[in-house]
Amino acid sequence: MSLWKRRSHRPRRPADPATPSHAGPDAGPDAAPAATVGSGRGLRIMLGLAAAVVIAVGCSRFAGIIAPTALALVVTICVQPARVFLERLGFARSLASAVVIVVILVLLVGFSLALVVSVAQFATLFPQYADQMHAVEDQLGQWLTSLGVGQQEVQRLLAGLSPGTVIGAVSDLVGSVFGLGVGLVVVLALIVFMTLDAGWGRLIADRLRPVRPQLVEALTGFTVSVRRYMVVTAVLGAAVSALDALALVLLGVPGAALWGLLAFITGFIPNIGYWIGIIPPVILALLANGWQNAIVVIVVYAVINGVIQSGLQPHIVGSAVSLNQTIAFLSVVFWSAVLGPMGAVLAIPLTLLVRAVLVDANPDARWMRPVLGDVTGLGPPTGRTERRAPTAPGGTTTTKGTP
Repeated sequence: MSLWKRRSHRPRRPADPATPSHAGPDAGPDAAPAATVGSGRGLRIMLGLAAAVVIAVGCSRFAGIIAPTALALVVTICVQPARVFLERLGFARSLASAVVIVVILVLLVGFSLALVVSVAQFATLFPQYADQMHAVEDQLGQWLTSLGVGQQEVQRLLAGLSPGTVIGAVSDLVGSVFGLGVGLVVVLALIVFMTLDAGWGRLIADRLRPVRPQLVEALTGFTVSVRRYMVVTAVLGAAVSALDALALVLLGVPGAALWGLLAFITGFIPNIGYWIGIIPPVILALLANGWQNAIVVIVVYAVINGVIQSGLQPHIVGSAVSLNQTIAFLSVVFWSAVLGPMGAVLAIPLTLLVRAVLVDANPDARWMRPVLGDVTGLGPPTGRTERRAPTAPGGTTTTKGTP
């Protein structure tokens, strides 16, 4: 009996924190919360994804309102420095806003008229080359037959390349891009109201900064990033548009002004905008002047767009956007599916807005910035990795460098 008592009063050995333990009847009060941390985190992730899906569906349902509102917001952000500059010159706040509004209205109306004229020109351009398209179709069929492709496969392939199909596809493509001008009245009205309200933006930010400083800083950084990105993209896009139109005129491609305007609009669509803008002029160059002229158009577009948009634009914009190529591409796909063609043009600003609200304004979520593409402060790869060797008998580990 005495032996049993000595064993029962022996102090219990503390559990090793490195080894997993199963919570039983004797588990401490912290065991249950620790066991539910993983499940709680997974539940929050699932709820967040579900909320994102619901919000995306809702935005798609009201795309006719959200897309013009987003466009008006971006335009208002871009012209805000002009209004502030006029106020510093001595203009009253209302007068400075009125001057900015008039300039915006003139530019947007002129751009819309150019869209209307271009679309009217396009409506009569492609049907003129129906005979040439039939000839190209016959040549392509003969070439495929000479390669040993079966007649049924050739007919099936050429059915998708018939003049009617190609004209319809190109018409839908250009129409969807130029469809951004739809709802111009709503955009103009929103720009007027937002420009008038923007005069109080600094005072509102000063009031909110003591209460929500992180949110104010995140939204301020968002406006700076969007302004730099949109202004630089517009200026360089205008240069690309002018050079492309001039090159097409020299090469004798019909509708050079139309394709230059298309190049300007598609310049706001990262990654895939170049391919959208090059397809129609290449097809027309092939139909009007032959395949040699089409190849020259491809080379000229690659040189102009490569030097300006791939060489100059990243250095000028710098770290204002800080989105990697994958996120930029997925942004175009997602926002175009949610908001239509205007979503593709506004993909980068909308993604920056989401990042500012969900990541930049939340200190616990800022670790996601490098994942999204912000590599500021990260050193380049050293070219050497460390490989952890198996644990030695004494409990120590060694690392070996690998070239």
